[in-house]
Amino acid sequence: MIRELSAAEWQAKQGRFVALWTDQNFAYALYHPGELVFVALEQGGYPALAHKGAGWFMRLARDLNGHVARGFEAAPPAIDHGAAPDGTSPWPNFARHPEEGAHQVAVGPVHAGIIEPGHFRFDVKGEQVLRLTARLGYEHKGILALMRGKSPSHAARFAARVSGDATVAHSLAFAHAAEQAAGLTPPPRAVHLRAIMAELERLANHTSDVGAMAGDAGFAFLDARFALLREWLCQAAQAGFGHRLMMDRVVPGGVADDLADGGREAILAALSAIEAELPSLRRVFEDYASLQDRVVGTGLVPPDLAEAYAAGGYVGRASGQRGDARLSPGYAPYETFALYVPVEQAGDVAARIKVRLEEMPESIRLVREFLASLPDGALCLAPEPATGMGLGVAESFRGPVWYWLRLDAGQIADIFIADASTLHWPLLEYAATTSILADFPLINKSMNGSYAGVDL
Repeated sequence: MIRELSAAEWQAKQGRFVALWTDQNFAYALYHPGELVFVALEQGGYPALAHKGAGWFMRLARDLNGHVARGFEAAPPAIDHGAAPDGTSPWPNFARHPEEGAHQVAVGPVHAGIIEPGHFRFDVKGEQVLRLTARLGYEHKGILALMRGKSPSHAARFAARVSGDATVAHSLAFAHAAEQAAGLTPPPRAVHLRAIMAELERLANHTSDVGAMAGDAGFAFLDARFALLREWLCQAAQAGFGHRLMMDRVVPGGVADDLADGGREAILAALSAIEAELPSLRRVFEDYASLQDRVVGTGLVPPDLAEAYAAGGYVGRASGQRGDARLSPGYAPYETFALYVPVEQAGDVAARIKVRLEEMPESIRLVREFLASLPDGALCLAPEPATGMGLGVAESFRGPVWYWLRLDAGQIADIFIADASTLHWPLLEYAATTSILADFPLINKSMNGSYAGVDL
């Protein structure tokens, strides 16, 4: 449902807030499970929203489009770290925590290892974290501007590169939005192939992240074994779809290529090997007291806070949230495959690991069923030059990815992207304060927010 609101109605709107953005004339707010409302801009501004998750989006609207949320003007920028000609910076200095004996620890933006850049400023007293302030924006690449003025077919390559570990999910959400705007329904075979790729991507990320968390806790054996599971999946993706990450395979109208000869067998063999290995690896997580000591009660995200920020994916489901975009608002072909969504209540690192471990066999089951029921037929339909608005979603391994776009005679006039991580970064800031500084790498990996996904 899409409807225009008055300024008063806009500010009073209740619901599960998902995202906010602006174009030349309006400010838009998205509420779960896909209700889109908008208000006219007045003198380049709009009324600020009080929803907890709206802050980053209002900062982005100001930085990217120059549109100010009235009542939110004092917030720091989202992406602009540069100094003005007079030497001043748009970023305020990090204020000292008022508690006696507190001091600051700065980490990043350049980190050890091959990971994305982000600056973290910790206020600590002894080892206890009193406050964490995350400064992102180091990967801003102007991707929205690059997509404007292009056809959906040409812009699909940019969607695939918003966040490389979720390339299938971003491509799928973009395709859903473009297809809705063009009034296009992709062929059934393409829909099933998309779902196979999406579940393989989910498995690959869960295996690598769970292994990395074990490595951070000192269990190098688990890290090595889960890395091997990911490698099997990447090799299967290469055999089936010609690319280890399946980049550029999902396109508006369908898919770019069919499942390759031998691809089905390679995927099934990888799934069987992983399925045989998972029970013994899971027992290590559950049986070793030294590992449980590191993850149980660490990095807490209470259910009420997860609900306030509309947390999705394993972050939300580890804190009692049951949302999954594959079911609500839902998209094909999941409605016919009885999807099981695991939910935990503890909201700690252990719960986030458990949700991921339970999602793995479910994704294995889904891929097998998708392959067994793979229909024949066309792979892609060419989108017609259309004029209209589209809203699309896909469930990435992190949670829902939303794309909104407006087409004018087949060209993208405007577009916005909302990665699930945008609502998770504030939760990381809170979770850090429930533990000691030495646990932050473990907490950060357990939530694994995408830096690139929020730097548009």
